[in-house]
This record gives sequence, structure tokens and C-alpha cells, in this order.
Amino acid sequence: MALVLGWFLAAVFMTMEVARFLFVLNTAQVVTARAARAAAVTDWRAADAIASLKRTALFRASEGGIPLMPELNTATLKIDYLSMTREGVLGPVTPMPACPQQNLVNCAADIYGAACIRAVRVRICAAGSANCAPLKYQTVAGLVPMPLNLAVPMSTTIVKSESLGLGPGEIACP
Repeated sequence: MALVLGWFLAAVFMTMEVARFLFVLNTAQVVTARAARAAAVTDWRAADAIASLKRTALFRASEGGIPLMPELNTATLKIDYLSMTREGVLGPVTPMPACPQQNLVNCAADIYGAACIRAVRVRICAAGSANCAPLKYQTVAGLVPMPLNLAVPMSTTIVKSESLGLGPGEIACP
């Protein structure tokens, strides 16, 4: 009886862990899509607005991670602003425009220039990683050892830049 109960509980915990992993896979893509859409219309210089859009993308009103995966939090969402070459290759914007109005000027002068923000990319990276290392998946309290070394997918979402926080009637950098 005890042997059967042990196998039964192991099967139950493994099933719960697989369901949790599938939840994380699906939620990661939704989180990056929500963050990318919001970042396309938010001024990148406004730290409070960026922090708020990250919390909103994570379905949070305050700091913290998503339910069932606290490791996926605002520190693991990486937002990049990208330019586009004539060949359609996306790369980092260098130098970043001083403000959304300056981005309009840069894009009007050279739409394929390195200082013209054309797209916004959001992905999930391990906190503090310079080159966007994958976020490791951790089981609940380590009760169930996973047979594989799993990582949360980066779930990269790229959207066209929109207003980038430019308000109506704003014509000069503040």
C-alpha cells in the first residue's frame, strides 16, 4: 500500500509540475506581447512608465513575479529599441535619440539610420545577464526533480514603434 501511495503521489506531483510548466510557456509569450505593445507607445526615458508597463505586462499592480513563477518578474523583462537597415536587418539604436521628438527628426532625415527607432523588442532573460541568457525554470520548492534542464523560452516579441510617448502638440524635446 505504501509503495502504491508513493508512486501515486509522485505521479500527481509530476502532473502538476508539467501543467505549471505549460502555464509558464503560454504566459511568457503573452507577457512579452503585452510589454512590447505598451513599450511602443511609452517614452523610454520615463523610468516610472517603463516600470509600470512591465508590472502591467506581468498582470501585477505591484512588484513581484507572475503567479506560479515568481522568477519571471520585472527584472527579467528586457526591452530593446531597434533600428532597421536597408536590407531589413534589425539592430540596436545608436545613439538613442534624446526624446521621441528627436526620433521623428532622425527618422525623417534617414529612415534606415542607426539613430531611428523602427521597432521595439521585448524578451525574457535571466536577471542581470548582459547577453540575455535564458531564465532557468525552477520546480515548486524542488519537490519534483525534472528530468531535463528546462529554461523559460525567451518569447521574443518585436513590434513596430509607434508614438514612443510623444504626446499631441509636443514639438520640441523638453
